[in-house]
This record gives sequence, C-alpha cells and structure tokens, in this order.
Amino acid sequence: MAFGVTKQELAAWKHSVRSGKVAFLTHFWYDRRFPQYNTVTKAACSDRSRLIEWGLSYGLRETWIHEERYYPHFDLIGADEFRILQEEGELEKLLKLRSRAGNDHERMI
Repeated sequence: MAFGVTKQELAAWKHSVRSGKVAFLTHFWYDRRFPQYNTVTKAACSDRSRLIEWGLSYGLRETWIHEERYYPHFDLIGADEFRILQEEGELEKLLKLRSRAGNDHERMI
C-alpha cells in the first residue's frame, strides 16, 4: 500500500508508466528488512528494455526489477533513492515526505 500518495498522483504515474516513460512514485513505506528507511520510490516503465537500460545507467541490476504485469519497476531506497531522484530532477516529492516525517537530510542517505 502506498501511503502519502494521492489518487491523482497514482493515476498519473500509471499513465506515464503504461505510455513507456520511466516514471517515479515516491511514498511512505515500511519493511522489516530495512527498518532505517521509511520511503521508497518505484521507478517503473512498461517498456522493459528501456527500464533495464535506464537502470544500468544508475548501476541497477536487471535482476532487481520487480516483475509486475503492467508496472515493472525498481524499488529505490536510501542513498540510491536520493541520488537518482536528484539526478532525475524528481527530488521534491521525497523531500516533502521526509519533511512530513520529521527526518533531516542526513537520515535520508
């Protein structure tokens, strides 16, 4: 479940992904394996080869792709999440969520 995302943001992300664009959806998240992180960004693209190429440009492995029927994606967390969103010009949503959670920049990475 994606907390901190509006229905409109989710719909826009799905539309972009299904259109073959690499799109980002950042939301609150909890996973016992990674208790130090409270956000995740799904970087998705319906064009799997484009997603693979995009991921390789950031050092992401093809085997890390989550295979969902219409929304194959990488889960970005921690330092990779911050770095990639910054380079993609998509950092604003992460900063807003972190601000709402009361986290400072140092804890983001």
